[in-house]
Amino acid sequence: MPTNPLPAPSMLGIFAGDTFEVEIFYDGGCSLCTREVRLLVKLDRRRGRIRFTDIMTPEFEAASLGITTEALLARIHGRLVDGTWIEGVEVFRRAYAAIGLRWVIPLTRLPGVRSILEVGYVRFARWRYRRRKRTGAVASLGARSKEVDPGPAPPLSATTPPRAHE
Repeated sequence: MPTNPLPAPSMLGIFAGDTFEVEIFYDGGCSLCTREVRLLVKLDRRRGRIRFTDIMTPEFEAASLGITTEALLARIHGRLVDGTWIEGVEVFRRAYAAIGLRWVIPLTRLPGVRSILEVGYVRFARWRYRRRKRTGAVASLGARSKEVDPGPAPPLSATTPPRAHE
């Protein structure tokens, strides 16, 4: 369980029927991840543009989304309203765009900056994943870490079919 749990979803401004731009699947047992989520919640100002899903809660079932919990732990994932999966730095781009910092996005796509961010995130993600494995977080998933990928995730919006992974 996270040492600093986030407030209940209603405290985060996430209510049934909210329209959001991106759903972020985060490791609630990772203090750095939780700090980033808290910052995004604060910057979102209860508008509900980002939906946060803690993948370490007992209720979370990755298989229902067509992905494994271990894959979600290895690299940050997000999902757009139409069901499109995004990973890595693109999740942060979409999150910051959702909270009104769209002007930052072109800067993160400049050739040199893009490479530094991508390489930096991949290295960080590997380090974080190995660290979580050492602390037993990944092993404690038991059967959850051995889930079989049942196929593509259903779209979050029933009116728009999912697009291919970006």
